[in-house]
Amino acid sequence: MAHLVLSVVGDDRAGLVSALAHEVAAHGGNWEQSELAELAGAFAGIVLVSVPDERVAELSDALTGLAGLLRVTAHAGTSLESERTGRPLSFTVLGNDRPGIVRDVTAAITAHALSIDSFRSRTVEAPMAGGTLFEATVTVSIPREADAVAIISALEELAGEIQVDLSVA
Repeated sequence: MAHLVLSVVGDDRAGLVSALAHEVAAHGGNWEQSELAELAGAFAGIVLVSVPDERVAELSDALTGLAGLLRVTAHAGTSLESERTGRPLSFTVLGNDRPGIVRDVTAAITAHALSIDSFRSRTVEAPMAGGTLFEATVTVSIPREADAVAIISALEELAGEIQVDLSVA
């Protein structure tokens, strides 16, 4: 069984997920995991599917037929989540929105050689003070031999520098 990671994007409209799911199922594939969202009138996401080895090319060809609805790019998956050796660490960043927050947070993650498992962000209107808030929920993999306390301290120091709240789960 092969794993494919599908990146999808298209103009938002009804039936996009159904059309994609139909092609996956029609080619013996199993929809395992996804993150899909409407963003500024576009529909985008990523989907992990498993498909019998002998049907990978057939499914890939069929997905190009969705070009009128979605642009789909298939990438061969190389490892499964169960094969990861790191410990997960989740944290939330919340603060006044400004350019550079994602750059600063991801630079701190990279400085500790951590792998990002999940990064979800959004901006929301501040309910009382006005303005816009930036919120991100991040999960990283910490190598078993790494010092989690040092990593958390570095993230807390960064939060103070860029004036955001950091909550570690």
